[in-house]
Amino acid sequence: MRLPNLLGTKNGRLSAFFFLYMTEGIPLGFAATAVATQLRRMGVGPAEIGAFVAAFYLPWAFKWAFGPLVDVFRSERFGHRRAWIMGTQVMMAATLAVLIFLKLPEQLALFTAILLLHNTFAAMQDVAIDSLACNVLHEDERGLANGLMFAGAAVGQAVGGSGVLFLMAYIGFQSSFIFVALCILAVTGLVVLPMKEALVQATAKTGSGLRHAAGEMRDFAMAAFRAFLGTKGAYAGVFFALLPAGAMSLSLALQSNLSVELGLNDDQVAWLQLFSTISSAVAMVIGGLLSDHLGRRRVLSVSIVLMSLPVLYLMMVLQQHGYVMPRQPGSGSTVAPALVTALWVAIIAFNIFMGLMYGVRSALFMDVTNPRVAATQFTAYMALMNLAIAYTATWQGLAIEAWGYPLTLAVDAIFGLACLALMPLMKKAASDSLQAGDAFAGQRASRSAFGLGLLCLSWLPFWAFRADTGAAQAIFNTFFTLVFVVAALFMLAGREVLGAQAGAPLRRACAWLSPLLLALYLRRFLDGPAAAGQPLLTALSEALIYAVPLLAGLVLLLMARRNWSILLAPKA
Repeated sequence: MRLPNLLGTKNGRLSAFFFLYMTEGIPLGFAATAVATQLRRMGVGPAEIGAFVAAFYLPWAFKWAFGPLVDVFRSERFGHRRAWIMGTQVMMAATLAVLIFLKLPEQLALFTAILLLHNTFAAMQDVAIDSLACNVLHEDERGLANGLMFAGAAVGQAVGGSGVLFLMAYIGFQSSFIFVALCILAVTGLVVLPMKEALVQATAKTGSGLRHAAGEMRDFAMAAFRAFLGTKGAYAGVFFALLPAGAMSLSLALQSNLSVELGLNDDQVAWLQLFSTISSAVAMVIGGLLSDHLGRRRVLSVSIVLMSLPVLYLMMVLQQHGYVMPRQPGSGSTVAPALVTALWVAIIAFNIFMGLMYGVRSALFMDVTNPRVAATQFTAYMALMNLAIAYTATWQGLAIEAWGYPLTLAVDAIFGLACLALMPLMKKAASDSLQAGDAFAGQRASRSAFGLGLLCLSWLPFWAFRADTGAAQAIFNTFFTLVFVVAALFMLAGREVLGAQAGAPLRRACAWLSPLLLALYLRRFLDGPAAAGQPLLTALSEALIYAVPLLAGLVLLLMARRNWSILLAPKA
């Protein structure tokens, strides 16, 4: 029997994008809930689990780089976006199948690396799906379609998280990888393969295609740079996106860690995740309705404040019962029933408040987005939000082992409120400032370069005296990793915007130092060469760890002194 082409009818299109987005949610729920739970049962520490969850979100912070590749490379035979969706889904399933042969927790590093690759294909798939949606959905279908797409992602998280945990009692942990892969391939076979997309001309030469894609990435970086710095609201939006929108601990690995330590079995964890997901999905719809009547900033501010309350409640209950540091699962220590009750109450309440916030936050970013570069700027905001999730998962996993659960929850609840200070600044710009930038765009660029330069230079005393920072050393490391990523992106985009005004030496320095700044993430593996008896390589690594931030800081300070008037709007 021939399967129908779902893109041919309205109901078919709505159904297709629901199931396509479900394939994005399945791996996320699987990793963040099912795998994280099993890793904790195996004795893996919260810091390692936090890094594992962070690695899963990291590719989404750079998914904007996949857009030009999807646009340029196309297949005449299989369809432009259909070919990308089909190929990425097959690779997602293949990378999951490989995990069966790994032994945990001994091969956790390789396990994380393969899942990182898996999620890179998932981010590529997301770009292709969104591109397909923009091209085939009719204007009167897009509102409902977007709602169904987010609903599909939520259902996918429930299938990959709760569904897998329910099945583990019957199929085991290793076989669950095959189940998740088959779920993805089922959508490939039943939805993607029957699709019929309009024929397009394939790119003739790979070399020219790569140059074209690189040019589009360059244009994206320049457009995002100008848009971010063009108005006060857009500039505030950068920091708003980089900060957590409220407390985040009960939506990341911390809840999985505590669930296992407090004695919940897989079925109980699955029910908890299922109820919280459903509660959050319903609250997303309610939050959108409330924001239409009460205003986005009001609903968003109240929701972010409410998100901290369940976190503080759980903190107080844990402190009262003396449950501070993480405990080995199955250690035999008695767990008070009140702790389990508090965990359920806190997680359900948190997900309701997070749901109220979720969609409204995206609408606020739309308010400060320049309509002339809406796709570029909004995509960049979403990428920064995923970067915020990644570094939050990392620091919280480290903080649990260093400070314990109550203090980590307290810091999360307080730090999550910091974004409220930026809310009054995120307003729509005047129409005359949308052409390029308002009168202060150049000042913002200069001050950003100056601030990033000082932060890069402050790395030097920290690294020299890092042993004196004690338990906070890992937290500082996470902060500086974020600084290096932002500084590298600023240098790459800034050199293109300045053009000849930057000067050839400065442009070359930015091009060389930016990838080296990103490579500093590998410093976490510095102990490897020393342990393997390679002191020369260790000495070279140490020299680069000092030299790269020093040079980058000096280059950024030089960029701060350049003339950024190119960002200003031209006079009529």
